[in-house]
Amino acid sequence: MAEAVLVDLFGLKLNSQQNCHQTLLKTLNAVRYHHGAKAKFFCIMCCSNISCDHDNCELETGNGLSALLREFETVSNPSMAASLYIIKQKVDEKNLSSIKVIVPVHRKTLMKAFIDQLFTDVYSFEFEDLQMTLKGGLLKQSTEVNIIRAQELEAIQNEIETYLRSLPALKGELTIITSPLIPDTFIHGFTTRTGGISYIPTLSSFNLFSSSKRRDPKAVVQENLRRLGKAAGFNANKFYQIKTDHANDVWIMGRKEPESYDGITTNQRGVTIAALGADCIPIVFADPVKKACGVAHSGWKGTLLGVAMATVNAMRAEYGCSLEDIIVVLGPSVGPCCFTLPRESAKAFHNLDPGCVRLFDSPNPCVDIRKATRILLERGGILPQNIQDQNQDLNLCTSCHPDKFFSHVRDGPNFGTQIGFISVRE
Repeated sequence: MAEAVLVDLFGLKLNSQQNCHQTLLKTLNAVRYHHGAKAKFFCIMCCSNISCDHDNCELETGNGLSALLREFETVSNPSMAASLYIIKQKVDEKNLSSIKVIVPVHRKTLMKAFIDQLFTDVYSFEFEDLQMTLKGGLLKQSTEVNIIRAQELEAIQNEIETYLRSLPALKGELTIITSPLIPDTFIHGFTTRTGGISYIPTLSSFNLFSSSKRRDPKAVVQENLRRLGKAAGFNANKFYQIKTDHANDVWIMGRKEPESYDGITTNQRGVTIAALGADCIPIVFADPVKKACGVAHSGWKGTLLGVAMATVNAMRAEYGCSLEDIIVVLGPSVGPCCFTLPRESAKAFHNLDPGCVRLFDSPNPCVDIRKATRILLERGGILPQNIQDQNQDLNLCTSCHPDKFFSHVRDGPNFGTQIGFISVRE
């Protein structure tokens, strides 16, 4: 059974002024009767008013209707995108996922198109024909439209984008952490969690990753990215991020893209590449001489597998970069204060350098993946002075600073994501 019930009365027209209130009353009573036992949230979506064929009749009028309406939340907005996004917020506040949508048959395909853009696979939807809710057929019958044309889909996307752009930033201003080691030849930085529009607590507010397992849809993440591009000065339409596999594969841009990879390199101007991070280290690489750059996602597995040096070696092989010219900056990550591994897994870090592990004799030693990364980079030939991991907010533990960063260790599976990014200026 549905946890939430949405009744779509958006722009609904009724057969006559006389049966307007009677029809609405009967509709909502039927909804309450069929779903009242299980549903925790009832909502009506409509324009500023519901019009009859002759005169307008406001939702708030009518004695019996007014009493029943108090059991429903009403979202009135001329924009479908705004209405559904507001309803999504209400559903998310109650942590509900199963939604019954009672919609006129001719609007079902349109409704699905909006839902596809604004919701993820976390939610399950069931659709019911609004006309069938009323056996008496008091509502005008319409033919179902099964296809959304490309032009209509573009209009839907534009409406959603326009609405999301109008939303205020949450949790303060957008903040980008940069490194003085990387020259102005490049646009680069590391994001924090402030200044975006993601409102779900563990994702708020500048989440930059959407997946089928999270409640933040791609449209919201794309708006956060657009704002980042505007603030940093890069083109968000030429943006590529790592497809994480917690391994050491590197995609050299221009070659065939692998299914998954934890590093990217490029020398294309105006193309921004990014590494995800939420405890794992987002690393950026820059060679000012060859004007090439790279990014890597380095969790504990990727660190041991040498993803950082794999990215360096890809830059050397593809662009002729020299080890002494490559600058490496480690973005914010979880610290040894908060990150532990089973002793068997921690042994590999202890073997690398005992300084990478604290409390080694305990069942779950504390591991310093940042120190391990620096050691591997230096052993690989990167100059110590060209590695930055201790400046500004870069060395803050992501788990210890919920005001600044997302953290999987701290927040569990519904965590948000920050990024490290870099591009060669055009």
